[in-house]
Amino acid sequence: MDNDASMILNDELPPDHRSGFVAVIGKPNVGKSTLINAWLGEKVAIVSPKPQTTRHRLRGILTRPDAQIIFVDTPGIHRPRHKLGEFMVETATKSIPDADVVLFMVDVSEMPTAEDEQIAQLIEDRGQSPVILVLNKADLLPPDKVQPHSDAYFELVQYDEWMMISATRGDNRDKLVDMIVARLPEGPRYYPPDQLTDQTMRFIAAELIREQVLRFVHQEVPHAVAVAVGEWKQRREDLTYIGATVYVEKDSQKGIIIGQGGRMLKRIGQAARGEIEQLVGNRVYLELWVKVRKKWRKDEDELRRLGYALPRKKS
Repeated sequence: MDNDASMILNDELPPDHRSGFVAVIGKPNVGKSTLINAWLGEKVAIVSPKPQTTRHRLRGILTRPDAQIIFVDTPGIHRPRHKLGEFMVETATKSIPDADVVLFMVDVSEMPTAEDEQIAQLIEDRGQSPVILVLNKADLLPPDKVQPHSDAYFELVQYDEWMMISATRGDNRDKLVDMIVARLPEGPRYYPPDQLTDQTMRFIAAELIREQVLRFVHQEVPHAVAVAVGEWKQRREDLTYIGATVYVEKDSQKGIIIGQGGRMLKRIGQAARGEIEQLVGNRVYLELWVKVRKKWRKDEDELRRLGYALPRKKS
């Protein structure tokens, strides 16, 4: 950021203003994206009951008078089965040493799994910053399981502080933010106060389309889906045209997503259009195509074309 922009952004901030990057780390489906969306009051990360919904590292920016928190939403750390999975795990893992605070988020309604143990070890090996253990899904925790489940997570990782929350119901969300701010270093604002994410409109629109595929299509098909927005045109002041392609790995998956008489694709498009209209603030004409790219999750060149920025191998 250039100095002039920094001066404009940070004019008249309190002398003890705090800011920094908070990596939200955990296995798939523990509620990382749900929590960040709740804090920001808007959907910047898509959510789904299906694991491995988040694929990229994205930033959600919470600005208040005394602090600016840049939450880094990361893919769930899991045992990868293809190049896409390796990209997701590497993306999440790289966030740990760069963070000012690490939130290790777990599902306290269940006992720790091997994935939780793996993440705890990663945090110990790579982390240098304060760790806050976030025991999420307290609303699903039976009273007789509170002590044994909590104790199991306390023994799992070395942490500086902990908080039991419900990301969906709101229990202790505000207290957790105050706990984070107290551990951030003093510093300036890195983003304008009204900016909520570092992602482009195109990226978010593509994710909103993929979210509806996750919603309506089941079994293994959603995990084989990628979405790319090819066209984005302002047709009129109140109408945005968006053309996007849904990529799958097999002809059978293409048939499932299109559906009989195109009904499934129409259903996905209608639901996605409503979400995108909230994003852009006007009417949207959304056109979708479905194409096959065989085994794209295992092909590094295909992954790069679809926006998964794998580091190129040295020759």
